[in-house]
Amino acid sequence: MIPNGNRLYNIPEEIEQKLSRLLELNDEAGITAEIAALGLDAPLIIDDTPLESPPIYALSLAIAQKCNMGCAYCYADQGDFGGPMKNMPLETALKSIDLLLKDCPENGKVQLTFLGGEPLINRKALREATEYASKKASEKNVRVGFSITTNGTLLTEDDAFFFEQHGFAVTVSLDGLKEAHDRQRPMKGGAGSYERIMENIKPLLTIQQKMQVSARVTVTPENLDLPETLDAFIKMGFHSVGFSPLLRSSSGTGEMGREDMEEMLSGMIACGLNFEQNVLQGKRYPFLNMVNALKEISKGTHRPYPCGAGAGYMGVSADGDLAACHRFVNEPAGKMGNLTDGIDAELQNNWLAARHVHQQTPCNQCWARYLCGGGCHHEVLEKGRNACDYIRGWLHYTIQAHERLSRLAPDWFN
Repeated sequence: MIPNGNRLYNIPEEIEQKLSRLLELNDEAGITAEIAALGLDAPLIIDDTPLESPPIYALSLAIAQKCNMGCAYCYADQGDFGGPMKNMPLETALKSIDLLLKDCPENGKVQLTFLGGEPLINRKALREATEYASKKASEKNVRVGFSITTNGTLLTEDDAFFFEQHGFAVTVSLDGLKEAHDRQRPMKGGAGSYERIMENIKPLLTIQQKMQVSARVTVTPENLDLPETLDAFIKMGFHSVGFSPLLRSSSGTGEMGREDMEEMLSGMIACGLNFEQNVLQGKRYPFLNMVNALKEISKGTHRPYPCGAGAGYMGVSADGDLAACHRFVNEPAGKMGNLTDGIDAELQNNWLAARHVHQQTPCNQCWARYLCGGGCHHEVLEKGRNACDYIRGWLHYTIQAHERLSRLAPDWFN
C-alpha cells in the first residue's frame, strides 16, 4: 500500500523483495525512486494546509447531562460531564438546530444526534426538537438524519414507533452478554441492566425498517470474548454490531493495557474471519468494524483528521456551549464557542491546525496515517497513543481481507 491515496497494488515477487530490502535499509530515496520507476508516484493529495472554518454538517446535543446508570468507565463522569445534573432546555435544542441548518444549501444533508448521559431522560425535548428539525429542514429542502445513543433502560414501544417514523439510527450500548454487561453497566443502585434492556429493545428490533438499531460494545479487559458476543447480537436482529476499546475512562477503571489490546486484536480478527466466511456463503453478517474498514479501504479514504470533530461536527452542551465533539463537552481543551455568539473561528482554526495528522508525532511517519487520521482526539490528548499497534494490526488484517474478498466476492463491494 502507498500511503498517498491509500492505493493498493499487487506486485511481482521480485519487486516485493526489492522494496523489502529498501525498507530494511530505511532507504527513503531508494523507495521513492523505485515507486517512480514503477509509475506509481502521484502528486501529494494532502499537504500541511489545515482546514479553515469548514461548514457545520452535524451536531450532537447533550440533551440530558444526567444518567440513571453507574458505569464506572463513563467518559462523561457517569453522565453529568463533571457538573450538576441537568437537562438541555428545548430553546437550546432549537437554537442548535437553527445553527445546523443556517448555512446548509438546498438539497444538502445534515445530521442531528441526541446523546447524554441518557438522552431519553429528556424525552419530551428530544421529540419536540426532532419534529422542529424535520419541519425546518423540509422548508429549506434539506435532508436531515437523526440518531441517538441510548443505554436502553428507558426505551418504550412508543419510542420505537417514533424512531421508525423519523428514520432514526438507534445505537444501544451493550457491553456483551448478561454477565459481562451487568458487571460493566449496572444501574446507579448496583442492579444489573441487561434483562431490562433486552425486553425494552424487542419492539425496536421487530419494527425496524426506516429505523436501524445497532449494538455498540465498549471493550475492557473484562469482556474480551468478542466472537461469541458478535454472533449473539447478530442473531438477535441488530442491524449492525460494533466494538470499541476503552482507552480512557474518567475514573481510570477498565482501561485497556497492551496485552489486553493484543487479545482484543485477536478477537477482532476472529470476528473478521467469520465475516469473510459468511460473505463467501452469501450471508449477511453485519460486523460494523469490518464493514466500515473494507469500505474505507475500497474507496481509498484519505484524510488528515480521524473524524469531523471541530470541523464539520461539533457537540452542544445542555447550557449551549459548543465543543469539538460530544466527548469534549464541558472541557476547555475542546471549546469552540457557544450558541449565542456562534462558533469561535480562532478557537476552531487553531484546533484544526494543531490536530492535522502532519502535526502529530509519530503519526506523520506512519503508513496508516491517512486511514487512521491520528486517532481519537479526546483519547490521544488524555492518554496518549496507546492503541497504535492495535490500529495498525487491524488495518493490516482488513487490507488482506479486502484483497481476498475483492477476488472471491467482488459483488459485495457494489
